[in-house]
Amino acid sequence: MRFMIVHVPFLPSTGMALFPFILVKYLHVKKDKQIIDHEKIHLRQQLELLIVPFYLLYLINYLINLAIYKNHHQAYLNIVFEREAYEKDGHTDYLKSRKIWAWVNFLKR
Repeated sequence: MRFMIVHVPFLPSTGMALFPFILVKYLHVKKDKQIIDHEKIHLRQQLELLIVPFYLLYLINYLINLAIYKNHHQAYLNIVFEREAYEKDGHTDYLKSRKIWAWVNFLKR
């Protein structure tokens, strides 16, 4: 999968996947393998869901979580797509063996 890393100093977070780009707030993050792997997992999720539906599901999941947890950070960490990315971003070869729609396994465990 080809992607481009773009430095965006005003980004509200350290990194963000916005297909087909990985946006980073700080230049040194371009070399942070774990953050880049995390964002690459999101790029794969976005492709699987044909991009726009990914963003809709992401937002809906966040809003549901916000109603449940009443806390932005907890709501964000429990978004199904984030659960997969955070659990697997340290596994170097994860995307090579990842099955399609693997994020479904993270709905609630």
